[in-house]
Amino acid sequence: MNNTIRALLLITCYLLSTIYYLLLSGCAFPRIIVLDDPLTPEEHLNLGVTYESKGELDSALKEYHAASKELPLSYLYIGNIHFQRNEFGEAESYYKKAIRKDPENADARNNLAWLYYKKEENLEEAERLAVRAIELNPSKKDIYEDTLNKIRELIARLMVK
Repeated sequence: MNNTIRALLLITCYLLSTIYYLLLSGCAFPRIIVLDDPLTPEEHLNLGVTYESKGELDSALKEYHAASKELPLSYLYIGNIHFQRNEFGEAESYYKKAIRKDPENADARNNLAWLYYKKEENLEEAERLAVRAIELNPSKKDIYEDTLNKIRELIARLMVK
């Protein structure tokens, strides 16, 4: 074996043993730090929806929070995650924030009304929220009327007791 090949083999062995040692000792390779977020708020929202559809709620929440810095609609989605987890106080807070940031958000009003229905509290407010949702977005009237009718049925049932 000539000296050039022997030298290359020694260098290769040295490099491989050094990498092996670094990996075993817990040293990490340098990390790349991204200072500017390459995703738009809409892309974060869409990524969150994808995570949510796969049941990865923590990842979805992270993406919704990233989007919420510039996209108030994200608060609705954050509220929905908390509702799914039966974290009703958090859900209520985010639905209210969605309404404050975007008073025309009919879905947030409907979802807050539904939350009150499920908790059997604030039913008069729930009824007002559902009515206003219908006014704001007549194209979803069937969905919002379903919420409104269930609230009214519950109010009637509770008044009989």
